[in-house]
Amino acid sequence: MISPSILSADFTNIKDDFLAMDEGKADFVHVDIMDGNYVPNISFGPGIVKQFKKLTDIPFDVHLMIENPENYIEDFVKAGADIITIHPGATKHLNRTINLIKSYGVDVGLAINPGESLDVLDYTIEDLNLVLIMSVNPGFGGQSFIESSLRKIEETKKIINERNPRCKIEVDGGIKLDNAKEVLDAGADILVAGSAIFSKECPKDEIIKFKELMRI
Repeated sequence: MISPSILSADFTNIKDDFLAMDEGKADFVHVDIMDGNYVPNISFGPGIVKQFKKLTDIPFDVHLMIENPENYIEDFVKAGADIITIHPGATKHLNRTINLIKSYGVDVGLAINPGESLDVLDYTIEDLNLVLIMSVNPGFGGQSFIESSLRKIEETKKIINERNPRCKIEVDGGIKLDNAKEVLDAGADILVAGSAIFSKECPKDEIIKFKELMRI
């Protein structure tokens, strides 16, 4: 499955980029929310997400790179989030925040940064719909894929197979057509791609290329 990251989209041409995702049959729209605290950059809030939601019926995969995400869960659910992913270090009471997200009837994901271990999954994996393996450090687009992420994906797949086979693995950071196959082979189910799609002349064609690669 492919989840184009609209952080890399052309915001002066946003309707056409959403049309490209529709025509390319993207599986999700990946929406990065940054607050300038958990990560250095700032993106946008639930009001903008709500406007984006009017442009497509594709499910919204909302990645909260923000401190105290529990304070904003309801706002993003109302804005149209179908999946909400949080970082374990951004909330004081991780179990409570996971259950809060689930209480709204949306899927819940947990993001693991490159320098973080998978130990947090020991006590959370059964409650998750998604594990997001960050293959770059969060907060900036256009970074190169961190190769050690492949081993982390493989280890995550083993945990999921043993304890929650319905949980999906998403990978975000430095994903391109030339490395997507080895990421999928390592165990990924969903690929997030930003510049690899929206920096090209025809984003729709790039989405189709990713989807064709996933069928091989």
